[in-house]
Amino acid sequence: MREGDDLAALIAAAAKLADGDIVVVAHKVVSKAEGRVVRLAEVEASAQARDLAADEDPRRLEVILRESARVVRTRPPLVIAETRHGFVCASAGVDSSNAPEAGTLVLLPVDPDASAARLRARLWELTGAEIAVIVSDSFGRAWRQGTTDVAIGCAGLEPLLDLHGERDATGYELHATVIAVADELAGAAELVRGKLNRVPAAVVRGFEPSGEGTARELVIPPDRDLFR
Repeated sequence: MREGDDLAALIAAAAKLADGDIVVVAHKVVSKAEGRVVRLAEVEASAQARDLAADEDPRRLEVILRESARVVRTRPPLVIAETRHGFVCASAGVDSSNAPEAGTLVLLPVDPDASAARLRARLWELTGAEIAVIVSDSFGRAWRQGTTDVAIGCAGLEPLLDLHGERDATGYELHATVIAVADELAGAAELVRGKLNRVPAAVVRGFEPSGEGTARELVIPPDRDLFR
């Protein structure tokens, strides 16, 4: 993938899409197509970046700081940061894995929801299929080992399923059960794509997407966040 490549055309050529499909796309391939790649040779590290770098390249820390709206925690060279999208994650989503070449870093899309919407519109133009699109990335989780893919952008489905007011089999009324549907779909798709298989997209079929929404809805509002 290079900047300006037609990602939707590549997906449409590789998969026969049908109405109701959900296309889950790794953010790396979206970011590459959108030119969200930084060359370390063009970065000058600040004093703060050098302080955080420990034994790593301070230029990488500088890129992380530039992509951060807020630094949440540090244990050099590890930085947990809040991105401008509102995501709290390691390295503000900046990553060198699956980068185009050595000495480059891949950033998150500027607006992952807009990226998903553009992909959805282009895939409909190419295939005529009414689909949903999720842009995913791997996140760590507090109190849990390992990473799982979550939705950082989506279009064509409601990302949350609110079961408030529904009753379970014993008649208990649910008061606070909201299912992160888009995250669960992203995690399932990652099992198919794999981390090292160079497969950038997967198609989920058999789950009926409904409604509209954005992945920004998955970010917990500050007034409900007990850990800020």
